[in-house]
Amino acid sequence: MSVRNRLLILVSAVAVLTAVGLAAVLHASARAERRDHTQAGGPRVTPGAVSLRGSGRLVFRNMAWGPHRDELTSVPANGPGGPRTAAGLKCLRFYAAAGTGVCLQAVHGPVSDTYRALVLDAALHIRNRYDVPGIPSRARVSPTGHFAAWTAFVGGDSYAGTDFSTRTAVVDTRSGELIPSLEAFRIVRDGRPYRAADANFWGVTFLDDDRTFYATLATKGRTYLVRGDLRARTVTTLHANVECPSLSPDGTRVAYKKRVAGLPKDAPWRLYVLDLRTMRETSLAETRSVDDQAVWRDAHTLVYALPGDYGADLYQVPADGTGHARRISRAAVSPAYLG
Repeated sequence: MSVRNRLLILVSAVAVLTAVGLAAVLHASARAERRDHTQAGGPRVTPGAVSLRGSGRLVFRNMAWGPHRDELTSVPANGPGGPRTAAGLKCLRFYAAAGTGVCLQAVHGPVSDTYRALVLDAALHIRNRYDVPGIPSRARVSPTGHFAAWTAFVGGDSYAGTDFSTRTAVVDTRSGELIPSLEAFRIVRDGRPYRAADANFWGVTFLDDDRTFYATLATKGRTYLVRGDLRARTVTTLHANVECPSLSPDGTRVAYKKRVAGLPKDAPWRLYVLDLRTMRETSLAETRSVDDQAVWRDAHTLVYALPGDYGADLYQVPADGTGHARRISRAAVSPAYLG
């Protein structure tokens, strides 16, 4: 082949790659622009005051395209698919209890994004700010509002694989004292002290005694439900194959996602509920893989997010294994029931 032909092939290849790259950029730009415009048939979202006090309300991150995308919005708890009131505050992850909220945010920089956690009062005023070392993943507030926790990915970006690392922090919302990582806690596994360089924690959920919490511990390729003690700075393993636990309102059951053999590696989970008194597991009626930390709407119902047209939709399912799953709200994620 002549030098001239080689050059022609090279120039043609560069032109094709440039065209493909330009098309991808234009497509992404057009999609981003469409996200700023309200889509026909989507939920009605209007600006207004959002409070974390009272009861009978549901607050979540609005995923619907339009000027209020990613903002915290409020709806009646018994009408989650209805018109939304947008607070103007954007969060990647959110949770609230007893008039205290935690909002995990991205801070967009000229080169890369950084992340932070905001502790909010009932009027969504910022009480404290904390740096978050990676991409936000989970957030919780204790039933008393006195503690908040968050988890971030500091390596990798999915719980589905094994190549990831997390950092989970807990803060006393009254004093501002921060525990930067649960990895500093002493681990008791199967009744014996345990140490491992690969120990990771995520998915904190609190009891209402301002001391006890539950979370996931991952080590040596296995996950465990652990019970933690904020005063003693210890965690103790209770049950294997538990991820993203969520404590029931009465503190007697834990909902969680569990890896099930035979399912695809990128969608390996099913929802279960564990009775903490008998250690009996109950599989729930949701048959899809749920990569979320479910929320208890009440003592009988769990709410969680699944992928949807605009990012995520909210679903609910009975907590006793009966019934069926059903969608309750489109374009929504990170729900918190008030009261």
